[in-house]
Amino acid sequence: MTLDDVYVGMQCMAGVFGALFGSFLNVCIVRIPEDRSVAWPGSACPHCGNPVRPYDNVPIFAWFWLRGRCRDCKTPFSGLYPAIEALFCLLTVLLFRRVIPDIADFDTPHLLAFVWYGWLLFSLVGLTFIDLRHKIIPDGFSIYSVPVGVAGAALLRHLGFMEAPTWQQSVVGAASGGIGLVGVMALYKLIRKREGMGLGDAKLLAMLGAYFGAVPALPFIILVSSVVGSVVGVLWMLWKRKGLQLAVPFGPFLAVGAVVWLFFGESMVFRWTGIATGWALGS
Repeated sequence: MTLDDVYVGMQCMAGVFGALFGSFLNVCIVRIPEDRSVAWPGSACPHCGNPVRPYDNVPIFAWFWLRGRCRDCKTPFSGLYPAIEALFCLLTVLLFRRVIPDIADFDTPHLLAFVWYGWLLFSLVGLTFIDLRHKIIPDGFSIYSVPVGVAGAALLRHLGFMEAPTWQQSVVGAASGGIGLVGVMALYKLIRKREGMGLGDAKLLAMLGAYFGAVPALPFIILVSSVVGSVVGVLWMLWKRKGLQLAVPFGPFLAVGAVVWLFFGESMVFRWTGIATGWALGS
């Protein structure tokens, strides 16, 4: 067995863990908005209440061998369940390749960075689906993660993972993201006489600032999220006919911008400006 084979096996293990955490993410997405425990009781059919058997709780595959239905009452299960599991599985593998690009990088700092950024992706996927359905961003997926961002940045820099921001940059990023967006919200309300973005968006941007620092990450994320949001809005208006309004929360677009920054942002900034802000892919 070669080192390349070992590295491929490590990516597969990352994908397995991603699928498992994607299954738990489904529980969080359903229960957190209802203020229910995510730990107890175990998964059950929402229609008949019968618990899901362990062999029917295998991420991704179980939905297909059950043909998307409860084993007991035959009520259909949403296809979002395997989709979210597959999505987080894919993101986890991509993150592993991003943070640990070679088996020689498999050490404590890089492994901790993988876990640190993994929590960020977990939060972004979770809040995206919750915000789309309930129009809320849970504090556990936003502002409560700011200390995780700051502490993680400080620890990783101490261990030599120089791609993370310093703790000072993390604090400034959190403050800039939160306070800056609150100011924009207040100005928007003053001019337009109605609410624009919600306070949850400010908390989310504070978390992103804690993970990435203020500049150039936050302007990049806001730019990408605004462009994506505008494109989606225009396409929706064309599809639904002119005159109908689309009430889509901004949080999911910020999440998309953050994912783009995490995987491609620093490389894009480097190619556009020649300035390396962290680990620049292809530089």
